[in-house]
Parts: sequence; structure tokens; C-alpha cells
Amino acid sequence: MRLLFAGTPEAALPSLRTLLDSHHEIVGVLTRADAPSGRGRKLTPSPVKALALDAGLPVLTPATLRDEAVQQQLRELAPDAAPVVAYGNLVPRAALDIPAHGWVNLHFSLLPAWRGAAPAQRAVLAGQRETGMSVFRLEKGLDTGDLLTTAPTTIGEFETSGELLDRMAEEGASVLLRALDALEAGTATFTAQDDTRATHAAKLSTAEAEIDWALPADQVSAHIRGMSPHPGAWTLLDGARAKILGIEAAPEHVGLAPGRIAATKRHVLVGTGTDPLAISTIAAAGKRPMRAADWARGAGLAEDAAFTQQPKDQKDQKDGVQA
Repeated sequence: MRLLFAGTPEAALPSLRTLLDSHHEIVGVLTRADAPSGRGRKLTPSPVKALALDAGLPVLTPATLRDEAVQQQLRELAPDAAPVVAYGNLVPRAALDIPAHGWVNLHFSLLPAWRGAAPAQRAVLAGQRETGMSVFRLEKGLDTGDLLTTAPTTIGEFETSGELLDRMAEEGASVLLRALDALEAGTATFTAQDDTRATHAAKLSTAEAEIDWALPADQVSAHIRGMSPHPGAWTLLDGARAKILGIEAAPEHVGLAPGRIAATKRHVLVGTGTDPLAISTIAAAGKRPMRAADWARGAGLAEDAAFTQQPKDQKDQKDGVQA
């Protein structure tokens, strides 16, 4: 089939590479416009644009697909289908109707669970041990279209949402290709989503990333892993913000008060509302991420060192809450 690929971030690259290696013909690539990046705020192409240009593909970066001139460009490409992986732009009705087989989206959850911007992150935050990938046909609603296929995958005990998303991006590429092959062969079947089971995967915020060490260990673990790497679960140490970016298997240890730190030669344990957790990666204020044990050796921790939460009055002031 003639394919118009739509995608923007790193997570879309495995699918684009897989389709490039398939028998399908990619006639064009839609992606977001170049964006400022780095300290110099230099305009930088999206990962998808960079790969598409290397492959010699036509690239379109319109600010909106509502423009009739842009829609005419898409019609001239005459795509049979438009596979989508994290494109990040609204596709209006007029554009939805251009490919004969529609726009086919790879989404990183088992729909109708976690419709929205952060499906992998929300699954981890919820403490789930299983999630998956869905391929569905785009329609007007947010991730509400009929399903072509789903593929489950487990969530590792210590897996962060970033690691999970990277893995699903690789696994999902073949799931998307199989769905496109079925469309071409005329064997694809569509199943309506059960809207009564839908959950929403809102974008993560820095405010909600703060760690509450008084929660049970499994909830603190899910919070840290779900928020990693972005925006990063954070806490305070001596008034300065630190990001906790991963956990690991913890050795047996006597109970610790919530937030209390106990550093050994190989591990950094932190108390929760139940059992202590071993943190694997930390980014201290103004520092890059590093192994927690290495950080502890150079941090000069006091004997009673503890991570704390931001005082409520500061939260209220920052969030604009009226008393």
C-alpha cells in the first residue's frame, strides 16, 4: 500500500524503520515543525523528520492540517492508509477522509484504558503489571476509534515508564505492520471500544510528581517509576529538590520512618509507609542523574538525613490556592 506516515518523537522511529523495510511504499511523512532545543535553543528537526530525510522521503511539517492547501498536498500523495505513531497534531475530518483505509494509530495502552497523552506513564503510576499496544482507526474523539488489534505486554517490577515506552515502541512496530497488512489483504476486522471502561491518561505535571514517602512502598515505587524520566519524581533534601528516577531490589532492612535515608556501600534505602525502598538513580539539585550509591558516598549525609515534602503553605502559594 501507499502509506503516509505521521509521527514525531523517538517512540515513532521503530515503526517508521519497520515500514521502510516492508513491502509497503511510504509516499510522505508528516511530523511536527522544527523546535528549539538545547541551551542555544537551536531549531532542531524532530527524530522522525531526521530519519525521513536520511531515507529520502518527502517531509511535511504543517502547523495545522485544517489548511485546505495542506489537505490538497495530502490528496496529491494519494495514500491508501496513514499509519500514526505519536504525531501530536489534530487530524480534522476532512483530512481523515483522504486515505482510502483511513488513519491507523498505534497507541501504547490496551484501549479503552488510558486514552490520552501519557498511556504508558499512567499504567505504571496505577501500579499495573500488564499493559499493551492497540492499533485503531482514528476518528473525531480522543483515541475512541474502532480497534484493529491489541497486543498485551507485562510491566517489569522495576521498569520505569520510559523503559516501558521504549520497549513498546519496538514491539509495537510489528503490531502496526500486521494491522496494515491485514488492511491491504482485506482481512482486517474492527471492534468498537467499550466506552464504559475508558480511563484518561492526562499529561504528567511537575506538581503531581512530588513523592509522598508516607504511602505504602508499592505505591511509592509505582510513582517513582511512572514519573521517570519525565517530569521525574521529586522530593526535598535539606530544602533542595532532588529527582528520584529509579528503584532496585532492596536488601532486608529494619523499618525506616517515611523519607528517612539509610545508605550502605551498595544501596540507598528510603523509608515509606511500609517497607523501605532501594533507590537506584538520583539527580540531586543542579546535578545529572547518577547511581544512588555513588551519590550517597559523596553527599555527606547526616545520620538523620531524610527526604521531605514541600510545606503545604508553599504548595498552596505556588498552585494559586485561595485560603
